Amino acid sequence: MAWQTDPSHTRIEFTARHMMLSKVRGEFQDFDVDFQLDPERPEVAFVEAHIKTASVNTRDPQRDGHLRSPDFFKSDEFPEMVFKSTRVERTGEKTAKLHGDLTIRDVTRPVVLDVTYLGSSKSPWGTNNIGFEATTKINREDWNLTWNVTLETGGWLVSKEIAIVIETEFIQQPANVNEPSAADDVKAGKTVKVSEPAGPVVAN
Repeated sequence: MAWQTDPSHTRIEFTARHMMLSKVRGEFQDFDVDFQLDPERPEVAFVEAHIKTASVNTRDPQRDGHLRSPDFFKSDEFPEMVFKSTRVERTGEKTAKLHGDLTIRDVTRPVVLDVTYLGSSKSPWGTNNIGFEATTKINREDWNLTWNVTLETGGWLVSKEIAIVIETEFIQQPANVNEPSAADDVKAGKTVKVSEPAGPVVAN
C-alpha cells in the first residue's frame, strides 16, 4: 500500500555542535520518499528516501555553500543521499526501530532510526493521513565527512556526532475520492476551501 509524502508537513532536520558549545540546526528542503505500508502488517513496511544534498539550509548562506562543497557533501558530484530500509523491528504498540542503509557521497553504512507512530486521520478532502517521527544519531566521519578545525582550547570546531530528527506526514488517496484535484492541492500544501452545507442544519 503506497503512501505519498506531504512535503508541507514533513521536515528532515539535523543538529551539530559548534565549537563544542552551541547547536547548529539545519534541514534538507528537497526530498522524495517511497513509503510502502500495510497498517495491518507494519513490520513489512518499506522506506526509500532520496534527499537532495544541495537543498541543505542552515539559515547561513556561507555555511550552506561550505556544506555543499567537497569538504562535506560534494553536491556537484553526489547530488543525493539515499536511505533504504532493510527491516522493521517493532518495539511497542506505536514504536519501532527502522533498520536501513544510508548512503552519503560514495559510502554506505547501516543506521537505525527510532520511529514513533503518531496516529492517523481522515482529512476534509477525503484523504487518509498518517504521521511518524524518527530520530537517530550518526558519526559523520563514518561517511568520510571528516573536515574539521582543532580549537586552541581543545576540541573541534564541528562535532562529529550529528543528531537527526524526521517529522513526516503521509497521504493515501482512497479509491472513492471523487475530486482528486482537492487531494492534490493538499499534497502540494495549498489552502483548499471546504464547501459550506447547502442549507441549514435542523436539529430534531
